[in-house]
Amino acid sequence: MKFKHGKNLTLKDKRTVFVDSTVILGDDVTIYENNRIEGDTIIRSGAVIMPGCFIRDCEIGQNSVINSSQLEDSTVGNNCNIGPFARLRPNSVLKDNVKIGNFVEVKNATIGNGSKISHLAYVGDAIIGADCNVGCGAIFVNYNGRAKHKTTVGDNCFIGSNCNVIAPVKIDSKSYICAGTTVTEDIKSDDFVIGRVRQQIKENRAHEYLKEN
Repeated sequence: MKFKHGKNLTLKDKRTVFVDSTVILGDDVTIYENNRIEGDTIIRSGAVIMPGCFIRDCEIGQNSVINSSQLEDSTVGNNCNIGPFARLRPNSVLKDNVKIGNFVEVKNATIGNGSKISHLAYVGDAIIGADCNVGCGAIFVNYNGRAKHKTTVGDNCFIGSNCNVIAPVKIDSKSYICAGTTVTEDIKSDDFVIGRVRQQIKENRAHEYLKEN
């Protein structure tokens, strides 16, 4: 493999790693087994590529860790942590100290410094500010069947689990969206938003719906 690299490159298993001749690696990069890195990719100093990644036409920042994930035409900042089993689709931009966890998909979106999307979420056509938390199962609903639309989220926002954010919508900084809420209107700073049907309990009815043993 002929590619440009800095000092102290570690390839854990050369037999199962493919690095394209167009790839540039910085100092102290570590690449584990079963990885494919191709195209105009730059991996900065101290980055770690854990097993099972596919990376094409990306820039990976210093000391970032990518684990069992797919990245295409995207930019990852410094000290980010991605995966396992995450996907960055084209035009995804992660600033520094971002967490993208397992089974998270990001597409044509910018994620601000220190924000976390830890699991089972889709963020498409969005701008998310710094230090935000996007909960498990949150979906940025960007397509209405005819056109894609954009969502903007300010800094220090909390978006709870199983929220649907239906674009186009703007969520200002320091707002809180409760789990299970569907957002269809703009939210102002310091707003507390909840939109879910109140739980009802029908006593002694479960047997009508359960299979008999």
